[in-house]
Amino acid sequence: MNKILFSTAIFGLLLSAVPAAAQEKPVTLDSEAKLVRIVEENGNRTTVLVDPEVVVPGDQIRFVTRYNNTGAETVDDFVVVNPVPDSIRVADESAAELEVSVDGGANWGKLASLTVAGEDGATRPAQSGDVTHIRWTIAKLEPGEAGEVGYSGIVE
Repeated sequence: MNKILFSTAIFGLLLSAVPAAAQEKPVTLDSEAKLVRIVEENGNRTTVLVDPEVVVPGDQIRFVTRYNNTGAETVDDFVVVNPVPDSIRVADESAAELEVSVDGGANWGKLASLTVAGEDGATRPAQSGDVTHIRWTIAKLEPGEAGEVGYSGIVE
């Protein structure tokens, strides 16, 4: 099994596609990627998130983006767009519930409603491995309000 040294450069694209309108607002963003591990202690299994140092294909990574309205005004329709790193496949459960794109951000929707061209050129239903971007829209962000959005991915 090949090991991949974790590099923040792999996940550096997480926030690169935040729309210009959102960037003009007084909202701060902070992102992180954590490795999901199952720890067994005294017969109890617990899921923990740890800083990834070395990851291998099949490892699950949890990507989180935190937002905080540090301004004095309400921000309406704040959008966070995260490109999915090439070495990551969005986990099926995340892909099914989120607003996603399978064409670099040109079109958006629930995964079940999207299609892609297969290797034979025929259109087929999109799958979680086809997801290129994930988008969240926060309808109203009051002054001082903070929250987070996230998804799970699998190292390919």
